[in-house]
Amino acid sequence: MVLRGAVLALAGLATACASTSESNPGRTATEQLLIARAADRAVEGLTLPVPRGKSVFVDDAYFRSENAPYAVSAVRQALSEAGYALAEKRETAEVVFEMRAGALSLEQMRRVVGLPPLAVPINETFNVVSLPELSLYSRRDRVGVAEFTGFVYDARTGAPLGAVAPMIGQFRIRSHKVLMVIAWGQQSVDPGERDPGDSWRQF
Repeated sequence: MVLRGAVLALAGLATACASTSESNPGRTATEQLLIARAADRAVEGLTLPVPRGKSVFVDDAYFRSENAPYAVSAVRQALSEAGYALAEKRETAEVVFEMRAGALSLEQMRRVVGLPPLAVPINETFNVVSLPELSLYSRRDRVGVAEFTGFVYDARTGAPLGAVAPMIGQFRIRSHKVLMVIAWGQQSVDPGERDPGDSWRQF
């Protein structure tokens, strides 16, 4: 009787299972950080062709990209640091900065000494077999790229006041691999650390 009970208990454990649900966002955390860092670099030192102190409305109606909200906020911060007043409405602004995105995305480059991954057709219906990479050395670059531009005009009259030269920023991580096993280099973006006593700064 004891043996039968033990067998039933083991059978119950063997049939037990658990599952974990994971989300799958469009971009990984590393990809998001690459783009964010590129946007931050693109707007460094941003100024407008109008005197500092003017109230500026940032018009992002034509700024379309997957990571647009972060980039627009980075532009607003850069303008604030440069000494412009940010207007929340066009009606209360002296000038309008209409911005647009030339690029806000990722590039990936891979260099292989050996054979890269291949998809080989095996019959006339184009069914394929995937062959893994067989390399002595490979290098992978992932690059966040941001390019913004725009123009400025008078908020009341619409008269043109000037254009902003393209603002370009990149952030790259690079990793290496030898014999498909030995890896080194930066594998992901480190968001960085701050001294708890220095978590803010004045403009």
